[in-house]
Amino acid sequence: MKNIFIKSTIILMFGSLISKLLGFFIRIIFTRIIGDGINLYSLIMPTYSLLIAITQLGLPYAVSSIMARNNYRGIRVISSIVPIALLFNVIVIIFVFSFAPFLANTLLKNPDAYLPIVSISFILPFTTISGILKGYYFGKQNMMPNAISNILEQLSRLILLVIVIPILMKKGTIIAVSGYIILSAISEVVQIITYLFFAPKNLKFTLNDLKIRPKIASNILRISIPSVSGRLIGNISYFFEPIILMHALTFAGYSSAYILGEYGVYNAYVIPILTMPSFFSMALNTTLIPEISKNYKNKSLVKKRILSSIGISFIIGLIFCLFTYFYSPLLLDVIYNTDKGIDYIKLLSIFFPLFYVEGPLVSALQGLNLSKYTMNVTLVTCIIKLILIFVLSLFSIGIYSLIIAEIIDIILVILFNSSKLHKLEYL
Repeated sequence: MKNIFIKSTIILMFGSLISKLLGFFIRIIFTRIIGDGINLYSLIMPTYSLLIAITQLGLPYAVSSIMARNNYRGIRVISSIVPIALLFNVIVIIFVFSFAPFLANTLLKNPDAYLPIVSISFILPFTTISGILKGYYFGKQNMMPNAISNILEQLSRLILLVIVIPILMKKGTIIAVSGYIILSAISEVVQIITYLFFAPKNLKFTLNDLKIRPKIASNILRISIPSVSGRLIGNISYFFEPIILMHALTFAGYSSAYILGEYGVYNAYVIPILTMPSFFSMALNTTLIPEISKNYKNKSLVKKRILSSIGISFIIGLIFCLFTYFYSPLLLDVIYNTDKGIDYIKLLSIFFPLFYVEGPLVSALQGLNLSKYTMNVTLVTCIIKLILIFVLSLFSIGIYSLIIAEIIDIILVILFNSSKLHKLEYL
């Protein structure tokens, strides 16, 4: 069992490392091609993340948990939930088209955001299907399909970026940003095809297997809804983040151009650099959920897994944050050819090692079937964060209102989640 956990983590870690490196290479090229358009892209990213979270419905985690417990055949699980998920996607897409003008013009105060927001709707069904297939392989603790599919997805995204985006830039920044979002649908299709390629060669099924089973669908949704609630709350907070920031800082006297520019620096340069080692913690956290779900009765093993995951994640985060603190100018210059965001990185680097502890704590609680608790923690901390952003913005400290709120949010999440695990005697 130990070997499966370690092997799964290593495979996912190396796959995620290559994928992450390709992702950074893509971001560098995209940033340099798109220029100031990166600010518009950063502005609509919270909406992007929220819509992905809504349409996926927490299904990757739920399918992973169901498969880890070997309750049903994989083909019956997938065929029971995919039609329901796609129907829900259609409803969300209709909502996006209807709500996009209000979001762009009134909430974000940027009419240029309309077309990129509408473009998001084209990729939603594909991310949902790939998420479900990803959950299937995670539950089977077979990490190779995910590692390879992520790499191929990024390679296809890179090729499309280099070929298509320079052409779209001739038609304008808004078209280029929108096109880049729509092209993600093609890379998601590549990921889906890769997952299907890894399907068991001896897989046999009949038409009786390819139908919705209410009991299976109900069991999946019973797990997914609480887990997606927590993720949704986080993404709703992320969605309101630029809206509150824009309105509060405007009220404090800052121009819209300044706010958009600094928020773009924070989201496009600062956070990506600080989360560079997240491929490692993500691999660890992903394998931790099915491992704990399968062995939840073995308390000593679960405790050992949690403690080792927390320790390794913190050490990796600490080493990297020390590096970013002293060499942030070099990183910004080499990666993005800019010197913007140095002070932001230095401040966040002091506290950001704690960010890498968040993942193992949340994964441990989810694996112990305590998604409802993590959802409540997310709700409370997100409300506090948004209030802090608004209040601190009134003190005319610019984007530092967001940075301070982010630091306090990380500390609160760790305190709440670690205290729960300590109470259950897992820490």
